[in-house]
Amino acid sequence: MPSAEQYLKPEVIRTVSRLDLRARFIVEGFLTGLHASPFHGFSVEFSEHRRYSQGDDPKDIDWLVYAKTDRYYVKKYQAETNISGYLLMDLSESMGYTYRQELTKFDYSICLAAALAYLMVHQQDPVGLMTFGDKLQMSLPAKSKRSQLGNILGVLAKAKPAGPTDVAGNLKRIASMIRHKGLIMLFSDLLCDVQPVLDSLHQLRYAGHDVIVFHVLDEAEVKFPFDGLIDFEDPETHDRQLVDAAGIKPDYLEAVEELRSKYKKECRAMGADYVPLDTSLPFDRALVEYLSQRQARF
Repeated sequence: MPSAEQYLKPEVIRTVSRLDLRARFIVEGFLTGLHASPFHGFSVEFSEHRRYSQGDDPKDIDWLVYAKTDRYYVKKYQAETNISGYLLMDLSESMGYTYRQELTKFDYSICLAAALAYLMVHQQDPVGLMTFGDKLQMSLPAKSKRSQLGNILGVLAKAKPAGPTDVAGNLKRIASMIRHKGLIMLFSDLLCDVQPVLDSLHQLRYAGHDVIVFHVLDEAEVKFPFDGLIDFEDPETHDRQLVDAAGIKPDYLEAVEELRSKYKKECRAMGADYVPLDTSLPFDRALVEYLSQRQARF
């Protein structure tokens, strides 16, 4: 497995030393003792029998059961095929922001994506990567080779958050590109109009994709640790505004909570996973907590 030093920026390496090995530690530690993958597709453990019906593969007939019952039964599996995962990375300029955490939102997302990519490759499930800003920028086809983690990190190391984004438009483009049902993992701060994004997520779900939304915000965007007069600049439009931090803090925190609550409610209604995160929470702990909850549901 290639080392993370070959791919990641120095400032990321200082915080996340040897990301590939850390990802391996997280994933293998998480998988210990589990009987099934947190993602559908990898585990094909025998679970039960069902009566043979027209269209079933005769190779799946359990002849031992037939010898005992004189009836045809087939083995039923938890999953029939491996699932393909797609990491979708938002490269908007706002993703490069950090106030006092060492990792930007983009760096934090890289850490999450690396661990998830390792998990899928570990499960022999194909995983690919798509990066986007206002347009789709880079696309790596889904593969299950061990070298794929290095390929993904290589692309992310060269990527730089810049300019505006079109989350909804790119999700719709991606939905039209992926022909088979897959696992869609979105990494974004979602600092854009909510309804178009929800509409595009609905489109992905309607097409049969499993969807996980990792909503990554900076710690300061969630907790608003500012005092006095603050000169804020929009990272994408570069508009500036002088505000009284104490005066707007209650309304700001309420707006952030409303945003997260709306995504949580709408994602739950459509059967998608919504994972609100901020950069003050260690990414490995955040990921293990989420995967544990997901595995418990299936």
